[in-house]
Amino acid sequence: MSKKNKNRRSGIVYSTNPDFEYSYDDREEKSDIAPSEQRLRIFLDRKKRAGKEVTLITGFQGSDDSLKKLGKYIKSKCGVGGSVKNGEIILQGNHRDKVLQLLIDEGYKNTKKSGG
Repeated sequence: MSKKNKNRRSGIVYSTNPDFEYSYDDREEKSDIAPSEQRLRIFLDRKKRAGKEVTLITGFQGSDDSLKKLGKYIKSKCGVGGSVKNGEIILQGNHRDKVLQLLIDEGYKNTKKSGG
């Protein structure tokens, strides 16, 4: 969300009630959970990707900045491209074994491979 949209009214365009109070969208930042308490899952996905394989890392709980930082670390260690979208880390190619070992070394003990 851009800076100019932070103080916008949340979804209300017009109200006929003269006593109606607009509530502003006050989103709280997610607090970071310790890596040992995170339950991450590593998937291999081919759907909607023209047959190409991608590695998905889901289940991260914490701020978007922490997720982007973790995604950047994993992408640099694996030497691949990818992105961080919708609370998931997406890596190009099948890197489940390497990612699993990297996450366990970083302290994410509840990390498992899931799916086929």
